[in-house]
Amino acid sequence: MRGRMRALLAAFIVAAAPALPAADLTAVVPTVKRSVVGVGTFERTRSPATVFVGTGFVVGDGLSVITNSHVVPASVDTERMEQLGIVIADGDMVRFRPAELVARDTEHDLAWLRLSGTPLPALELADSTGALEGQALAFTGFPLGMALGLHAATHRATLAAITPVVTPSLSSKKLDPRQIAQLQRSSYNIFQLDATAYPGNSGSPLYDPASGKVWGVINAVFVKGLKETAITNPSGITYAVPVNYVRELLQRK
Repeated sequence: MRGRMRALLAAFIVAAAPALPAADLTAVVPTVKRSVVGVGTFERTRSPATVFVGTGFVVGDGLSVITNSHVVPASVDTERMEQLGIVIADGDMVRFRPAELVARDTEHDLAWLRLSGTPLPALELADSTGALEGQALAFTGFPLGMALGLHAATHRATLAAITPVVTPSLSSKKLDPRQIAQLQRSSYNIFQLDATAYPGNSGSPLYDPASGKVWGVINAVFVKGLKETAITNPSGITYAVPVNYVRELLQRK
């Protein structure tokens, strides 16, 4: 009887124990924001001269920037001296820094840009093979690009599922060319998040709220077109490309 009472008491204590609080983002956000940049172009005769449509983040030696491939234009107007680069906040001013496109990974929708000059603070990459469903994460970026200005916003996320990049359609009539092309490639898994991201968040770092280590790259357009072709409005589901594909990209050159 005493043994049973001890077991019941232990179960009650466990059940009554308060849930562990979510990691406090206030400590890590300022550090992450120093490494988050806008990705866009600059053309002196254009109004506005500086335009950015997505997000990127600094890694490695402080001169490498990772973003989504679809954020980087296929070409720039060299006749008008248009330049590819990053956009950073310099006090109340917006500053543009030219960058070179080093490599693209169109299969995983990643791009690697390279800066020259003074290095920026860099984020550390985690090993995304250790990601666990239910894991608490966060991402920081520019939800609507220039529409909200160069003010990075941070959102919490839960790793809801580790899932194939393409969901096979029940009917071939519902497959579009992009889905067919992806199904013909080697399949890979992505992170499905319980969070809402917008097109400007593409390229944002998905990171651990406690350490700031990057686990993935937010993809608000490319992947959504493959997995949620019937959903045109934000659905509360966001996808991210595991950061180990970033590691592979950085080893290309």
